[in-house]
Amino acid sequence: MKTIQNFRIYLLLLFSLLVLSSCARIITSPESAVQTGLASWYGEDFHGKLTSSKEIYDMYALTAAHNNLLFNTHVKVTNLNNKKSVVVRINDRGPFVKGRIIDMSYSGAKALDMIEPGVIPVRLEILEHLSPKESSRKYVVQISSFIMIKNATHLKRKLKKKYDNVSITCYKTPENWYYRVRVNARSQSDAEKIRLRLQKDGISSYILEEYL
Repeated sequence: MKTIQNFRIYLLLLFSLLVLSSCARIITSPESAVQTGLASWYGEDFHGKLTSSKEIYDMYALTAAHNNLLFNTHVKVTNLNNKKSVVVRINDRGPFVKGRIIDMSYSGAKALDMIEPGVIPVRLEILEHLSPKESSRKYVVQISSFIMIKNATHLKRKLKKKYDNVSITCYKTPENWYYRVRVNARSQSDAEKIRLRLQKDGISSYILEEYL
């Protein structure tokens, strides 16, 4: 009888340890409105360079990089060590280090008092009223960009022999108009399939994430 009682106590202790250990490691899914994990920051080495959203990175703006959240999603980031918070806008992809869930700009990191430690535990809260909806996300595979529309039209005709949904979009800079030849995709996985197919045909391309 005593042996059975001891065995039950052992099972109860084992269950408690498993629950506690899982709680200590939990990181919510990217789709969740609240996430916890580690934050890092990036600054001067990337200042003035192109982000994944095609914006120019400004280390003094309140922005951040996240691997899954839609671009222009606004998140409240709280430093779990000192409870300081800041709202940042997602405009880049990263961080690319296991266990980290967000890369803060210099200004965002300064607001959290994390410049010196570099990496801190944080909580992210998505501000849905300030953020785009998932249904607005779309993917395109960009192949080339031309100043002369006749060159873009020629490439489009050539691609349409093998690929569906080929289009030309216009993009204006202070210096020029650019005509971008693209293949529209149904999803991220579809975009990757198109990119690999183009690669086999000897055509370089890259995937862009855009919003309606």
